[in-house]
Amino acid sequence: MHSLRQRINTRDESGFTLIELLVVLIIIGILLAIAVPSYLGFRDKANKTAAESNVRQAIPSAEAYYSDHTSYTGMTFSGAGGILSYDAGAKLDTTGGVKVGTAGDDYCLQDTVGGFSAFVIGPAGSSGSLGTPTNGVQLGTCP
Repeated sequence: MHSLRQRINTRDESGFTLIELLVVLIIIGILLAIAVPSYLGFRDKANKTAAESNVRQAIPSAEAYYSDHTSYTGMTFSGAGGILSYDAGAKLDTTGGVKVGTAGDDYCLQDTVGGFSAFVIGPAGSSGSLGTPTNGVQLGTCP
C-alpha cells in the first residue's frame, strides 16, 4: 500500500515543453535553409556535366558513321545506320540531337539534361555550314 500511495502522490513530469520543441524546429529550419541551396547547386552542376558527357561520348559514333559512309549525310540518332547502331548506350536529344551540314562534311550533336543543353560542332577543319567547329563541348543548343 505504501508504494501505491507514493506513485499517486508523485507526478512524473518528464517530457519536452512547447518552447523546447519550438527551438528544435527553428534549428532544423535554419539547417534546411543552408542545405537546400547547396543541394540545388550540386544538382545543376551534375545536369550540365551529364549533358556535356553525353555529347562527348557520341562523337566517336559520328566519326564511325563517317568512316563507313565517307560523309555525314543521312546520319541520324536512331534508325538504320544511326548513332545508336554504333553505340547502343548513346544519349542525345531524340529530336534535333543530330544535325548534318548541307555539304555533309560537318555535324552538330546536342543533348539536354535537366534543362541544361550542350552541343559540339565538328569535325575540326570542316566547311562550317552549321557554324564554326567548336573546340570541345559547349553549353547551349545547336545553331
